[in-house]
Amino acid sequence: MIRPKLVDLFCGTGGFSLGAHRAGFEVTTAIDIDQTLTSSFSRNFGQTTLLNRDVSTLTGQQLIQYAGHEIDGIFGGPPCQGFSAMGHRNSEDPRRELLGHFFRLVAEVRPSFFVMENVVGLSYPDAKPVLEEALSLVTSNYEIVGPVVLDAAEYGAATKRRRLFVIGYDRARCDDLTTADFLGARRPAATVADAIEDLRHAREIGHTDGFDIWQLPPEVVPNRYRDALLTADRRFTGHRPTLHTDEVTARFKNVPMGGIDKVGRHPRLAWDGQCPTLRAGTGSDRGSFQSVRPIHPDLPRVITVREAARLQGFPDSFVFHPTVWHSFRMIGNSVSPIISEAIFSTLRSKLYRGHGSSIAAE
Repeated sequence: MIRPKLVDLFCGTGGFSLGAHRAGFEVTTAIDIDQTLTSSFSRNFGQTTLLNRDVSTLTGQQLIQYAGHEIDGIFGGPPCQGFSAMGHRNSEDPRRELLGHFFRLVAEVRPSFFVMENVVGLSYPDAKPVLEEALSLVTSNYEIVGPVVLDAAEYGAATKRRRLFVIGYDRARCDDLTTADFLGARRPAATVADAIEDLRHAREIGHTDGFDIWQLPPEVVPNRYRDALLTADRRFTGHRPTLHTDEVTARFKNVPMGGIDKVGRHPRLAWDGQCPTLRAGTGSDRGSFQSVRPIHPDLPRVITVREAARLQGFPDSFVFHPTVWHSFRMIGNSVSPIISEAIFSTLRSKLYRGHGSSIAAE
């Protein structure tokens, strides 16, 4: 079966790429300037060539040369901080210009389709002209779907994560696509319990390369959500709990499920609900601000890296960073692999390649 070849721009830790692979695509090349956020990428995607490059300095011809093949699709999430409703929405933030470079590369490479992800704030009146200007680079060659706001929870994730997507496709190489096609891929949300309840039974069994290693006992019964996440040996990394002060622990004990800690503004997860959007915080170049992490539904501590990964939809085999803070940045910056797979599966069913033969039918 033919696996269309894709390039991931602003790849980060690879949540977007993971969904594309699961949907039957081959992500051959990934590019991101941040060496910390991509530090485990090659470990998780051994067959993908990772380039730590500034996307704004690349040309379409260079991208094709790096890939070494015809590029069927380009996807990515240009840095969103300049558009985020949670931030300063600084119109002078140079990262806003990277949105235009994403579409410039699409225009130069001319793939069969593209997928761009960003924050909902990109659709706000003060930012929409920036998006429209960037889109003007590709509208002559692509049919545009969106911008449409999709929530990962509505595609089966255990976390709420509303994001804006713009999809473009070449009608000569794809069947017609509409917003309804992507909305039709929705399915019931998972709960916090579905995602992390079993992790309470894990025990630490060792360390390697700076990572703590844990294992679930065989008697823990998987569910439909965890079936896709568990490893064969039930081992995983990144589950060491945060050690809080006695004062913070006592405070967390008094926060009810679904409530919010009045001091640190930490939300407490509810077993039968979804996790609120996990946020990244900022790197050292932006002040090293740490985003508020949710409190475990039962235990008086914030969630672990592995719990956050499960809620976002990453499998237990996925490795992040030995440092907890960087791992949370990786997860908070990522596209949920669950919604990514849904989007790319829809595209896969519509994509043609050469002489009108459908890839999905081969």
